[in-house]
Amino acid sequence: MRVAVLSLIESAGDEPDVLRGYLPIGGRSILRHQIGLALSLGCKRIVVMAEAISGELVAMQHAAERGGAQFHVIATARMLAPLLLPDDDVFVLGDGLLVMPDAAREMLDAGPVVLTLPVETALPLGFERIDINYAFAAAMRFPGRVAAGLAELPPEWNVQSALLRLAAQARIAHRGVPASLLNDGRWNIVRTEAEAHRVERQWLNLHTTKSSAGSATPGERLTTLIVRRLGPAMLHAGTRPALAGVAAGAVGLLGGGLGWLGHFAIGFLLLGLGWMVERVASLLGQIERNSLLVSGSARRGVAIFHLLIDAGFVTLATWRCELPPGHGWPWGAAAFAPVLLIGMMRLVPLALANRPWSRWLEDRLLTGCVLAIVSIFLPFDAAVALAVLGLLGTCLFALQFEGSSPNPRLTSEA
Repeated sequence: MRVAVLSLIESAGDEPDVLRGYLPIGGRSILRHQIGLALSLGCKRIVVMAEAISGELVAMQHAAERGGAQFHVIATARMLAPLLLPDDDVFVLGDGLLVMPDAAREMLDAGPVVLTLPVETALPLGFERIDINYAFAAAMRFPGRVAAGLAELPPEWNVQSALLRLAAQARIAHRGVPASLLNDGRWNIVRTEAEAHRVERQWLNLHTTKSSAGSATPGERLTTLIVRRLGPAMLHAGTRPALAGVAAGAVGLLGGGLGWLGHFAIGFLLLGLGWMVERVASLLGQIERNSLLVSGSARRGVAIFHLLIDAGFVTLATWRCELPPGHGWPWGAAAFAPVLLIGMMRLVPLALANRPWSRWLEDRLLTGCVLAIVSIFLPFDAAVALAVLGLLGTCLFALQFEGSSPNPRLTSEA
């Protein structure tokens, strides 16, 4: 069985009443982040060294049990010894350690190891010295039989230091943590509230790097900026992704209502804004899943919400249509061009997935802004029709004359 040993002992800086493990990062404590990491490592038993049980520890117990792990809170090294069987695979994470889960898994998955850092770099950052050259990087893995010596130690011994000494006596291999993990914030010891605020910004930036990549659309870039700037305040205030998703739905409904009243430009803008708020909710949810394992799957209903936003655009564009009534137009004629427009905006990114610009057609904030401008300044029906023809022509040209295939993995040259 894989077992994680965590610690909730060290005080945060000069404040004895605040513990390192309770310092918040993204609205959740560091210890909660470590439990998420332990679950991602496949640990089925999680042991927390703590002097007292608190309401937050009870909540963490529920989170661990939902993840399929047993949860224990103990106070001394002697109490830990019976929980570590000889055949167990033990992971130890230091008090206040905050790491990106993928980096930790890469370093620990190779087998029994004591992770180290150069002493001149690590000591000022709060890591514990091992010898004259190396410091303990606050994470290690070893067989459970190594911990048998805990029962013979005095009760006042620090458990992490004791396990580190036992691992050294068992000659567990050392492995250096790359300096790049320290430099970009993927490996940290958080000791004070000031450090927690600094590290929290790095943590959010790391989790949103892909969303701000070079091919990101304007709406995605703005979403990332909002999460980076306002994400900490939102998360500390208890704004969970589901609540942000409800807000997105409310904004979308408001846009539809204003469009029904004839305020089409504002309606288009609000539909785009509702899409962006949902993107913020999805990004916050993705961060929580990646770092905390608060949910086993992505938030449900996102695809349906996007379909509803597109249906809102079609509806508002239909209401905005300038076809004169009573001239023999068939029923639904006003919706024909808007349906084709949204359909082409969904089709082109699928057919031309290898074209970075095609992703811009999925940006509904951009769609709302463009439709609002067209609604105010241009002949709306003519502009929509030209947009449909432009997208169709671009797609056909790219597929026919540029050698692109909508399904390149299933095609081959004869």
